Amino acid sequence: MGAVGVRSHEIHLIYQRDSHFIRMLRQSIVFGRRTLVTSTRRTAYTAVRKSPPPATPVVETVRKETEPNSTEKPISFNDNPMITSISSNANPHENAIDWSGSFHGLGAAAFPKETIDILLAPISKEDIEIKPDGLLYLPEIKYRRILNRAFGPGGWGLAPRTESHITPKQISREYALICNGRLVSVARGEQDYYGGEEKITTALEGCKSNALMRCCKDLGIASELWDPSFIRKWKKDYCDEVFAEHVTTKKKKKLWKLKSNKTLDYPYKIV
Repeated sequence: MGAVGVRSHEIHLIYQRDSHFIRMLRQSIVFGRRTLVTSTRRTAYTAVRKSPPPATPVVETVRKETEPNSTEKPISFNDNPMITSISSNANPHENAIDWSGSFHGLGAAAFPKETIDILLAPISKEDIEIKPDGLLYLPEIKYRRILNRAFGPGGWGLAPRTESHITPKQISREYALICNGRLVSVARGEQDYYGGEEKITTALEGCKSNALMRCCKDLGIASELWDPSFIRKWKKDYCDEVFAEHVTTKKKKKLWKLKSNKTLDYPYKIV
């Protein structure tokens, strides 16, 4: 090999060596950059983790304490049934009957014929009333008049058997109808009421009247009012079903009224 060939071979080796060195240098530079970036990110992440959270402004709030819903105390009249004496002896409690639980005389014997005739007599059709929903009824004073004719004033009475059960909208109580010292019937009366506690005493009277009406069914008084054929015929002869409108809500519906009444009770009017 001549001098020129040797020189060319040396130059080629130097070029390969330099190229390899340059590649290694480039790789080290790139690796260094990656290491630097990674190290910087780790340092920043560590700084974020170790740094305390930003302070938040303290806002003072005033909590309004609400009292728990207070439950209304049940209304009570302390009207437990009392022992009723049926004896005229000096000792008022001798031979007394506790009508709150006794069934003394129930079904023992029939009443005299003249009493039965009064109780079972047909009621006057002019005495019957009708509610707007079509329910027939006899005013409670008519029941009292029939009982007074049959047994005489003082010969009958209603004995309470339970306390008055009072809810926010209704009152109920159980009564026993006593005639000539004998229990005749037991029924629970009820009465809806609105307007607060000042209406309770009136509702108590309505509850008693409702119980009286129910007890009188067992004596056969006004039994026609539960006879479907009588109800249909009486409605046809004495009643009209008309369209009515509520004066405030303007809602329309069908209501019943007596033919003798030209108008409806407030808040309805005929349309």
